[in-house]
Amino acid sequence: MTPTHRLTGRTLLLPLALTIALAACSGDPAPAQPPAAQVTVVTLAASPVTLTRELPGRTAPFLVAEVRPQVSGIVERQLFKEGGLVNAGQPLYQLENAAYQADASSAQAALARAEASLKSAQLTAARSAELVKIDAVSRQDNENAVAALRQAEADVGVARAALQGRRVTLDYARINAPISGRIGKSSVTRGALVTANQATPLATIQQTDPMYVDLTQSSSELLALRRNLAAGTAQQADLPVKILLEDGSEYAYDGRLAFSEVTVDPSTGSYLLRVQVPNPDHLLLPGMYVRAVVGAAVRQEGLLVPQKGITRDAKGNATAMVVGEDGAVEPRAVTVSRTVGDQWLVEGGLVAGDRVIVEGLQKIQPGMPVQATEAGATDASAADSDPAEAPAAPDAADAGTDADASK
Repeated sequence: MTPTHRLTGRTLLLPLALTIALAACSGDPAPAQPPAAQVTVVTLAASPVTLTRELPGRTAPFLVAEVRPQVSGIVERQLFKEGGLVNAGQPLYQLENAAYQADASSAQAALARAEASLKSAQLTAARSAELVKIDAVSRQDNENAVAALRQAEADVGVARAALQGRRVTLDYARINAPISGRIGKSSVTRGALVTANQATPLATIQQTDPMYVDLTQSSSELLALRRNLAAGTAQQADLPVKILLEDGSEYAYDGRLAFSEVTVDPSTGSYLLRVQVPNPDHLLLPGMYVRAVVGAAVRQEGLLVPQKGITRDAKGNATAMVVGEDGAVEPRAVTVSRTVGDQWLVEGGLVAGDRVIVEGLQKIQPGMPVQATEAGATDASAADSDPAEAPAAPDAADAGTDADASK
């Protein structure tokens, strides 16, 4: 290699060496701080909260009457339409009543004979009373006449009672509806023999307006409610009961709590609640499965947090991520009791004014600074912005003209 070539190589390597030396002497530049994560928060505020509970239940008729005969006989006629509405006192069945009619006629004749004997005894007693005054009859005969009158009066009373009993039996041969309501199918037909007070009912009548809804509630929930009432954290409230049908739709009429059972079923640990609800359209039928939203109390200073703002660990402990006063993420252990719609009812760990993170939880860590936006603020600002104020895109023709001019 010639001296000229050596000089040229040294000349090229010298700047490179200087660059490497300068880089080695200068320290590494400080890494740039990542921007604060964008999160959405909900600021908690205390407000009255109605403590409700959705309970399963079955509908039951308001009144139920099983129609049974009170006398024996052959069914002569059926006087109602199966499945129709009947009124209290309406005839349902007519039994053959010839024998009962004959008994009533015999009792009527016996009453007439007793009344005739009474009339004779009255005349005899009246004559004896006049004759004893002039000593025409002995006092003994007069007393016998009075005693005969009293016996005749008693005989009339016995005969009248016997006639009344025969007429009652005769009336029982026509079986009437004990209550108003919808009657089911008949278990007998014309010509069937029925007996007094038989086990099998002839038909069943059910009154379905209003209707009962029988609910079951855990006794532990009742104890918790009573503790809250005793502590003053909740107030007793007589609230209407919402009924939800099998398809999830809401029933048009609200019910009211009629009574609660005084004993707990030991096999299930629950007790019975009965709700009375109007049923003028007869939409509810006996035995239907429904759900009822029962409101038992009101918490005046209730605190609700969105469900998506609460996370749970493997042990089921609830935690919320809160934006602190310094703008950093702060984890909070939270105690929640029940759901109210899509929110949790807070029992401890959070206070009014806390900003709970509900969106952006995947990109934050405790202590990380964040930029918080109130839930709903983004949507509101987007709705308030006017698309007409945005800059218009340049027209294609104008763009071409400008390009030609530049040329």
